Amino acid sequence: MRLVLMTDTHVPKRARDLPPELWGAVDEADVVIHAGDWVSAGMLDELEARSRRLVACYGNNDGPELRARLPEIARATLDGIRLAVIHETGDAKGRDQRCAAAFPDTDVLVFGHSHIPWDTTAPGGLRLLNPGSPTDRRRQPHCTYMTATIASGRLEDLVLHRLPRR
Repeated sequence: MRLVLMTDTHVPKRARDLPPELWGAVDEADVVIHAGDWVSAGMLDELEARSRRLVACYGNNDGPELRARLPEIARATLDGIRLAVIHETGDAKGRDQRCAAAFPDTDVLVFGHSHIPWDTTAPGGLRLLNPGSPTDRRRQPHCTYMTATIASGRLEDLVLHRLPRR
């Protein structure tokens, strides 16, 4: 099972569209995961239309229309892996322990908000992933997104993709 992970797309405020490389990854993925801050329902519509399966939540910059269509926390079980998707997890300090306590029934937590890529494993085994932003790098050297695969109930082949500057 091929996954694409993204967050903080901020379309059309930070970019007119997603980068072509990311759209190509979406087209090839079995599951697309988006951790909020869409900004416009148009991007949600397009990802829903192009994704085989979309697992997504809203973010702090998403208004009433997006909040009406998306949960604060999205959950899915993918080949035995219990996944949760949330936009904000708070300060980086103590994040692993705080999230492990808040998501005891979760194997992988995908989050966003900071635009800073993150990959750690909390005590107890919770994997925390932030794919960064594909459209707004802020203080990061590159815009980013992630891909991974799930095989035999294991998350494998996680790659942080760095996008060229536009």
